[in-house]
Amino acid sequence: MDLFEYSLRDELKKEAPLAARMRPRTLEEMVGQEHILGPGKLLRRAVEADRLGSIILWGPPGTGKTSLASVIANTTESAFESMSAVMAGVKELRQLVAAAKNRRIMTGRRTILLVDEIHHFTKTQQDALLPHVEEGLITLIGVTTENPYFEVIGALVSRSRIFRLEPLEEEDLRLIVSRTLEDNERGLGDQEVELDEEALAHLVRVSGGDARIALNALELAVQTTEPDVSGVIRVTLGVAEDSIQRRALLYDKDGDAHYDTISAFIKSLRGSDPDAALYWLARMIYSGEDPRFIVRRMIILASEDIGNADPQALTVATSAAQALEWVGLPEAQYSLAQAAIYLATAPKSDSVGGYFRALADVEEEGVVEVPDHLRDPSRDREALGHGRDYQYPHQYPGHFVRQQYLPDRLRGKRYYEPSDEGYERHIGKRMRQRRQKSGDREE
Repeated sequence: MDLFEYSLRDELKKEAPLAARMRPRTLEEMVGQEHILGPGKLLRRAVEADRLGSIILWGPPGTGKTSLASVIANTTESAFESMSAVMAGVKELRQLVAAAKNRRIMTGRRTILLVDEIHHFTKTQQDALLPHVEEGLITLIGVTTENPYFEVIGALVSRSRIFRLEPLEEEDLRLIVSRTLEDNERGLGDQEVELDEEALAHLVRVSGGDARIALNALELAVQTTEPDVSGVIRVTLGVAEDSIQRRALLYDKDGDAHYDTISAFIKSLRGSDPDAALYWLARMIYSGEDPRFIVRRMIILASEDIGNADPQALTVATSAAQALEWVGLPEAQYSLAQAAIYLATAPKSDSVGGYFRALADVEEEGVVEVPDHLRDPSRDREALGHGRDYQYPHQYPGHFVRQQYLPDRLRGKRYYEPSDEGYERHIGKRMRQRRQKSGDREE
């Protein structure tokens, strides 16, 4: 590298976006991800000991995947190479492997290869990389926002440890912003910047756990705000809103707005109002609510408020949860909205609440004897009559025969009362026919 190229790189480094300049250089500068980087955790020990095996870092944007790879590059004594799966092809990969082989022969140094967006590698490219990972010539660091179990070939996955990075917590983002404001070398510490608490709260809330979004918005806010007469650049809530191009909503994940909004959403579904349900769903997603929390509540409602009036409702809700895990936001908004519309327009029944009436009897009655004819005959070692006189329903017309199934003390109890809505109307008709046929209310 000549003097002019060095000068250019130094200039470009200084002009890099704030988020790039503030990228951690050491493990101590990493923020968040304590579940994999906390003291004593496997990944941290491997990095500190420079004994890293092949890994795949998986998580949403802005959670520190590339930053962690940069820390490894600064820590290891191995040769560190990187390539973008979007830009590189098999040719570039072969050239890198050849260089790694020569390096190992000539100097004995290992080669760590960072593949950014590894899910964009074709199967052919992944197959070309596989044998070199297998033999240990290449230590792979794959970085991806997609589920590697679906987007990376199984052979590579089986030879790598998968580490899932989670969206950063608001406390993590606050710490990152604070460090940025204080850092004179890479951050904004050489400027007089005052960030209002409301502005800070907005930045960390709407960035969705993405440090890059928060820092990019902060940089834009500072760059577009004129200093006052004392030379102070004051970033207000209005400036922060404009910088991140989203309006602030009163939404505290631990406060009233959180609970009130999810309550309004569930009651809209229960009340069969799809328009209101879509509004409250959109408001929660826009405000940064955890979509897994939303879909969990929809799964509960599918059984609690719909049940067998439409048995398909539970399938729709759980499918939305699976879709969320597979594609993530923002695309999963389609699946969440589809499920919300289905649940809101489905027939309603709360008949599964009969389970809790049965549970109350269990708690009140305590241990009651199982009728002899229902007991397991395989455990009847002393000829106590277990299973005797049990009537096998499939041997009778309609696969039904009248016999006692509840304990003696609870004979005649009714826990399940089907509604007249949806599919339960057919269930209720079938149950009434069986009762009439048996001439006895006991089943």
